[in-house]
Order: sequence, then structure tokens, then C-alpha cells
Amino acid sequence: MVTLLAALAPVVALGVLGTTVKVPFVALGPGPTFNTLGEVDGKPVVDIEGTQVDPTSGNLNMTTVAVRDQLTLFDALGLWSSGRQGLVPREEVYPPQKSKDEVQEENSAQFESSENSAELAALRYLDMPVALELTSVGQDGPAASVLRDGDFLLRVNGTPVDTLEGLLEVVGAEAPGTTVPVTYRRDGVESTAPITLGSRADVDGGQDAGKGYLGVTAKETPDVPFTIAFNLADIGGPSAGLMFSLAVVDKLSPGELNGGQFVAGTGTIDPEGNVGPIGGIPYKMIAAEEAGASTFLVPSENCDEARANQPDGLDLVRVETLNGAIDALDAMNAGASAPSC
Repeated sequence: MVTLLAALAPVVALGVLGTTVKVPFVALGPGPTFNTLGEVDGKPVVDIEGTQVDPTSGNLNMTTVAVRDQLTLFDALGLWSSGRQGLVPREEVYPPQKSKDEVQEENSAQFESSENSAELAALRYLDMPVALELTSVGQDGPAASVLRDGDFLLRVNGTPVDTLEGLLEVVGAEAPGTTVPVTYRRDGVESTAPITLGSRADVDGGQDAGKGYLGVTAKETPDVPFTIAFNLADIGGPSAGLMFSLAVVDKLSPGELNGGQFVAGTGTIDPEGNVGPIGGIPYKMIAAEEAGASTFLVPSENCDEARANQPDGLDLVRVETLNGAIDALDAMNAGASAPSC
């Protein structure tokens, strides 16, 4: 009996350790998917109020990755062997210099930014107005006596400006000391006033000293008489941008982008409609296929990884821009081929 207990002791010890000792890994796997044309908790996922909304059907599902932390050895082995989960070092998801709350706050901020970019990209696709709202006017800058925080900047030297890059380009094309007309809107009233540009040498230590300087900070914002709200909580990261944009376009334009079918996808988006890569695409494709999707929109930079992990029955469509994604869906609805991974 003593000999048998001695032989079993290492096994018992391993079992105890396997169920109690945490490993420095997290598990990534399929997360929930949400139909951006549908509802969550009784509210539209993409809620547009103040204008006519076109009827939609089918699915345009955004996809997520589920993260499981604080794994025991047995947890990690079980999840890894399932074939539906992957293990990565915990520091890749939760950097040691940041708390878990800090990481979650960053993810939430990225998600909110993706909502803003998705709205702007969709409105630009639909040729609806976007404006530059001034968030800060330097007290000692060239524009201090004319512009105020909250003004909408419309034109500089006669050139319309509705992007930050456009503003920098127009102002930077003029030499310091040049007086230019600046058109802005305040409290619904449009006005034009002359402003003498300063020098960027006062801002960046001599770089671009020959370029004009206005002394304002601005953000791109919708300039439409209706509101768009995104009603998803407890989701982080920027990867829902493309699907949010598609939902806005679908609701504000005639016809159905998805042809009434179940389309899912992922991808970041910037205000100009460029689609960027994301992480965790193998798990997002699993989630999409299990939810019933037949088509999955893939950022072009993720195509190699997506093709290597493609679930059976899920067609992969390569996208680089919002325009390209819509063109691809239109082609599929017409029975033509779409760009594939």
C-alpha cells in the first residue's frame, strides 16, 4: 500500500498543479457576432434617426475574438486541443507595463474611434457633407482673433476643406505672412474673414519653416441633419469599422448590399474608406461560419492567413476600400465574380 501511494503521489501532485497553477498564456477563440442591420437589446445596432432609412434584410455581421485569461495548465491544454482556440503569450494581449483595466480602456477607445471613422467613410461614399470642427484655437496663434472652438471650417483661400490632410495641404501651400480668406460657420451662420498665416518655424523648431500656419486643431465630423448611433457595448478594438460603414450605406441608399444574404466580415476603416488588417481572423471566420455566413469580407493584408484557415463553405472576398467592398457585393448580387483571397 505504501509503495502504491508513493507511485501515485506524482500523478496527484500533477493533477493539483494542473488545476490550480496559472500559465502565462491567454486563449483566443471565436467570439460573438452581431448583425449590424439587426438589433441588440431591443435597439438597432446601427440606429439612424432624422432621415428616411431604406429597408434592409439579411445579414452584415461584424465578428469578434473571445479572449480567455487566467488559464490553468489543464485549461490551456484543453482549449488548445479543441482546434477552435489558439494560445498566445499573455503579454501580447495584456502588456506587462499596463493593467488589464488600461488595456480595456484602450480597446474601448479604439472601438469608439472606429465608429466615428465608419460614419465618416460611409457619408463620404454617399457624397454627404463632412466638415472640420475646430476643437482648439491657439490663444497666441494667427487665428485667435477670428476663430473659436466649435466653429466649422469650410474654406481656406477659396478651397473647400473637409479633411485634416486637406487643411494642412491648403494652409501649407501658402508662405508665412500671407493673408488668406477663411470661411467658417458659427451657430449656423457662415462668415468669411482674412487671417494672416504664421510660420511653422514657431511650432516645429524650424521644420517646414516656409509653410503657413493657422494655429488650430480640428476634427472631421458629419455635417448632416440626422444622427447615427452605434449600440454595441462591451466590445473593444477597431475591427468593426468596415461592417459598420456597410450598414450605414445600406440603410441610407436604395437596394440591399448583401442581396438579402448572410454576409460577415471584419476590417478597420479610416475616414477616407481605406480598409486595414486586423488580428484573430481564423477565429472570426469560425464564428461567422457557425453563425450561418456564406461570404466573409477579408482585408487584403489578411488574405494569406485567411486562406490558410478557411472554413469549408465560406467564400472569402478580398477588400481594400469601402468602395471596393460595395463593388464586390454588387458583383456577387449580379452573379459575377468578386475579388477573392
